[in-house]
Amino acid sequence: MQVPTITANYLAILALIYAALALQVIRLRRNSKTAFDDGGNDDLRSAIRAHGNFMEYVPIIALMMALLEMSGASALRIHVLMGLLLLSRLLHPIGMYATPGSLRFLVCRGGGIALSIGLLIASALTILSRLNWTAVVDDISDQAVAAVEFLQVIHVILTL
Repeated sequence: MQVPTITANYLAILALIYAALALQVIRLRRNSKTAFDDGGNDDLRSAIRAHGNFMEYVPIIALMMALLEMSGASALRIHVLMGLLLLSRLLHPIGMYATPGSLRFLVCRGGGIALSIGLLIASALTILSRLNWTAVVDDISDQAVAAVEFLQVIHVILTL
């Protein structure tokens, strides 16, 4: 097993983007004197969603990337996948501030979302394809047998 250094390096950059998104929300909250929700401010609403969307996708995708890297996926593959994650997380907030329906909105917001969902699915399928399904089935059947035996013991104790 190896330490996921490639993933860690990309996560450091992503953390800076996340901090910038958080600071944007803070700045807009202060300017609009809005402590909670968005106060009807469209820019604040966009900033809150860009920040929230980042938090919704990055942790699970980054975790899966780290697991892939630790399980021996090629460095090139990890760089490509993490690079796409970085790109998706740069595009999405740009699109959030664009006029709905505009080309910038569709390309940036839509592209960021499409990349994120694609990475989520690709990472999950890659991890599932690397599982030793025979061992998984053996473990499940062993646990099922143990559960049945445990229930039999409980039954005997309760019927004494």
